[in-house]
Amino acid sequence: MKNITKSIIALFAVVALSCSVEDVQDRPVIEGIDSPVLTAPNSGAAYVLSPTNAAVQAERFTWKSANFGGDVQVNYAVEIDKKGNAFKTPQSIGSVISANQVSVSVESMNKAALLLKATPFAPSEFEVRIKASAGALAAMYSNIIGIVVTPYTTENPKLWVPGGYAAASGYPKDWDPATSPQLSASGFGKVDFEGYINFNDANAEYKFTSFPEWKGEYAAGATAGTLALTGPNLKIPAAGYYLIVADTEKLTYKATATAWGIIGDGTPAGWDNSTAMTYNKTTKVWTLTANLTQKEMKFRANNAWDLNLGDTGANGTMEYGGDNIKVPSAGNYTITLDLSSPRNYKYSLTKN
Repeated sequence: MKNITKSIIALFAVVALSCSVEDVQDRPVIEGIDSPVLTAPNSGAAYVLSPTNAAVQAERFTWKSANFGGDVQVNYAVEIDKKGNAFKTPQSIGSVISANQVSVSVESMNKAALLLKATPFAPSEFEVRIKASAGALAAMYSNIIGIVVTPYTTENPKLWVPGGYAAASGYPKDWDPATSPQLSASGFGKVDFEGYINFNDANAEYKFTSFPEWKGEYAAGATAGTLALTGPNLKIPAAGYYLIVADTEKLTYKATATAWGIIGDGTPAGWDNSTAMTYNKTTKVWTLTANLTQKEMKFRANNAWDLNLGDTGANGTMEYGGDNIKVPSAGNYTITLDLSSPRNYKYSLTKN
């Protein structure tokens, strides 16, 4: 019996030795050996993206597989970043498992370009690469290829209004498109722009730009009320708070000085005259403290009905010629009118 027991122990020892030495030596070493190689697109490929083709393929990215030294599942991702950013803030525009290609849609490429601060409708330079990863192993990266992407936006187009008036009028910097007030078109693809801007000084000079930088500029045209792609600066004739409208197809513009007030049977002067409000260039809103009755009111400019704002739907946003605003109860109110966001005009009635 003792001999049988010794034989069994010896047998298990041989099996254990075989498993712990010879099998381990024969196992493949899983580690990164060869990085993937990006083979398409070609360097310098350009993409002009359009919302009408959002679901269509923008590009099919292809690559040679990475080698991790064994049969492992490899995750591949197409990464994109602004040129010169060294992939500090990469965006993934497509991924696949253990394959050599991925189709990237127009929408995916456009979203990444906008997240990387590309300017809509203007070409920007980017770099793309393939990231290969397998479990907890260190990722490997392919060669880098440069591409050019012109993204789009379905937001309302904007015009920026930089000028020498800005700092004195409550805006951050003179002649800085990026921080200047804006005009907005009425919808995607439209060319009719409007917005309200405060000008602190007479003869203040300004221009329009189609981007938050010095591109797509509009200057004064040959005749009053017209625009040109090159020319002298536009000028405001007198200090004031102006409604600016522009049409970049007809190359026309108009600046109308406005002073706002409230009117209605719920206001101090009834429906006969506006009660004037005061503009604050720091908060960029019109304000008034007044006693109101539980009736109705509206906002209007220049004590006339040419420009009047109401609230159709009672949702706190304003429409030209909109419905009368109902005063909830009689009392003393602080009333504000905010026209600082183009085509997104708001008001408030706060009881004191």
